[in-house]
Amino acid sequence: MNILDIIAKKRDKKELSKEEIDYFISKYISGEITDYQAAALVMAIYINGMNYEETKNLTLAMAHSGKTLDLSDISKTIIDKHSSGGVGDKVTLILMPIVASFGIPVAKMSGRGLGITGGTIDKLESIPGYKTDLSLDEFKKNIKEIGISLIGQTENLAPADKKIYALRDTISCTESIPLIASSIMSKKIAAGANKLVLEVTCGSGAFMKTKEDAETLSKVMSKIGELAGIETVCVITNMEQPIGKNIGNALEVEEALKALQGEMEEDVKEIVLCLGAQIIKLAGISTDIEKNKEMILENLKNGKAYRKFIELIEKQHGNVEYLNHIEKAKQIIPVKADKSGYVEKLRAETIGRAALGLGAGRVKKEDKIDYTCGIVLEKKIWDKVSVGDTLAYVHSNKEENIEEAIEKVKEAYGIAEKEPERYVDILNII
Repeated sequence: MNILDIIAKKRDKKELSKEEIDYFISKYISGEITDYQAAALVMAIYINGMNYEETKNLTLAMAHSGKTLDLSDISKTIIDKHSSGGVGDKVTLILMPIVASFGIPVAKMSGRGLGITGGTIDKLESIPGYKTDLSLDEFKKNIKEIGISLIGQTENLAPADKKIYALRDTISCTESIPLIASSIMSKKIAAGANKLVLEVTCGSGAFMKTKEDAETLSKVMSKIGELAGIETVCVITNMEQPIGKNIGNALEVEEALKALQGEMEEDVKEIVLCLGAQIIKLAGISTDIEKNKEMILENLKNGKAYRKFIELIEKQHGNVEYLNHIEKAKQIIPVKADKSGYVEKLRAETIGRAALGLGAGRVKKEDKIDYTCGIVLEKKIWDKVSVGDTLAYVHSNKEENIEEAIEKVKEAYGIAEKEPERYVDILNII
């Protein structure tokens, strides 16, 4: 068996055996298979796809490529939440402290940005001092002491996913059902969760562009979860426009802080309440979804969720004082409307590419993120605008990329004479 034959087999649209997938994962981890050979296979998978059996085998091989975490000494019920990614998706920063405020243990390993989608770990690292690379012992200790820990994926847990994830980001192989499903589920199997709520985004700013693709991805992940003994609920959300108003790492932390203090954008609120209500149900606290939403709103109102977030930042060595005066980019430029009417479209993908060009994400694995840059949206779909109104603000530290970002932001907006029809943010629950 050798990697060239495996690449050629998938290139020719043939099914890979469990043994071939196991061989690829083990040899890639050991360094016997190079990045360029792995990139060739990943590209072949991206182009030709994988059936369920192949996806299941890839997931399990990645999950068991390193250690697996046992959290049964913390709680019999360990619930995790994961998003398939989107533009402006700061939901984890808001939702997980809410969950922890109910005494539900939060043991969350998050990823970095991938393509135009932001990563929770990059956002947390915009807070000076916040440590995302805790040891597994520290991770468990924090959960036992304060009920929550948010860290990056450790070297020992699903290391194959970590390598393939970074590779996909740099060879434009992000929008793939088998690659997304195996990446998400391998991490969750390795990280010790036994119940899982997945936010599967779809639309222009998501990996899955259509509701049908999002439903297919959800069904694949649910089947893998069932196989691994993880009770899985998938919530399909709309990503035609960015979530909330702020896009960019420190900017999204700022919006999350406001949300935890009760100042939450309506689309963010709808998603947070839906996901949170499902988590509370899985935790066995209450099966009444509407009651669960009311309980979440109460813990936002009484400050319990906000205090849990501050406790998390302190516990992981973040500078809490910084949260009172989050650093801004050197230049903040308004983007003005050229016509009057109603915002009919706000293309999340175009906004994401504008933010990426400003430095809010990575084009290459080794790129450093500019934490303060990004975009703040002043107008979203259904908002009325007049000529000269500010549509958005571009935050940048570099003179040379501002004009391009402004043009992209303008391109993202579609303004019509008539008010567009309303759409929902929650598309389906599987």
